Amino acid sequence: MSYKVIVTGVTGMVGEGVLMECLESPHISDVLTVSRKPTGRTHPKLKELIVPDFLTMTEDERLRGYDACFYCAGVSSVGMKEPEYTKMTFDTTIHFATVLAKLNPQMTFVYVSGASTDSTEKGKMMWARVKGKTENTLARMPFRNVHNFRPGFMQATPGQKHLPSFYKYLGWSFPFFKIVMPNGTSTLQQVARAMINTLVVGSDKPVLEVKDINALGNAG
Repeated sequence: MSYKVIVTGVTGMVGEGVLMECLESPHISDVLTVSRKPTGRTHPKLKELIVPDFLTMTEDERLRGYDACFYCAGVSSVGMKEPEYTKMTFDTTIHFATVLAKLNPQMTFVYVSGASTDSTEKGKMMWARVKGKTENTLARMPFRNVHNFRPGFMQATPGQKHLPSFYKYLGWSFPFFKIVMPNGTSTLQQVARAMINTLVVGSDKPVLEVKDINALGNAG
């Protein structure tokens, strides 16, 4: 069986890595990217929907008929106040998910959160509280399945173009971190394959920590 998926955040490191894996996967027949800018890629499986502001999205028929959404869009909290970060992280994600839930109620929604996300929504770290609120709200939405991924340090996929500046200085250290923190590191291929395997293999976990992501990514 093959699946049709939506991928967001494709001009960022995680989304680009997930997109690359989806385009190569025999389990994925169609990929629709939803982003603010073109991907710059062409592929028989690939369609693009350019949306300048996710908060203005409506029930566009081009979003209907998909089996999953791999939501990889996000921003760093560095330098942001909580209201601004909440708008970019919580409000944007939930609005997007609400639109998709109306068009595709049988969809699996995979949200890229982050290690140390705060499910209580009461901790000291602002970003972790906001991510926790986002996870909790998504879990209550009327999808077939919701899986919140909490990756840690990720190794980019060879050939990626959209890498944050810090990765140029830290990317080389992945083998070291993999040894000293095996439950804190993943390759982006593992993360992407784990997303695909939520459809192919299935998972009963609403929240997947790094070790869960890696196990699911290596399954099948």
